[in-house]
Amino acid sequence: MAVASARQRKGIGSALVGAGLEQCTALGFGAVVVLGHPTYSPRFGFIPSTRWNIHCEYEAPPEAFMAIELQKGYLAGRAGTIRYHPAFAEV
Repeated sequence: MAVASARQRKGIGSALVGAGLEQCTALGFGAVVVLGHPTYSPRFGFIPSTRWNIHCEYEAPPEAFMAIELQKGYLAGRAGTIRYHPAFAEV
């Protein structure tokens, strides 16, 4: 998720993240992972995914790869490496 510089600080990003999490919950997803800014994503409840021994396939600081459980306890006992669609390798 990104917001054009001229449009930042107007709540657009927060609205997009909030709507995305609501939609994921409505669709029955148990958790969401994000490779995001370590001071931005936590405001929505994201915490470092290392708590569950879940890692990113890319070299990223652990504090930037985060997860949130949409269903309490969903990530308990899970571990591994998150793999992204190949299109993300070009970003």
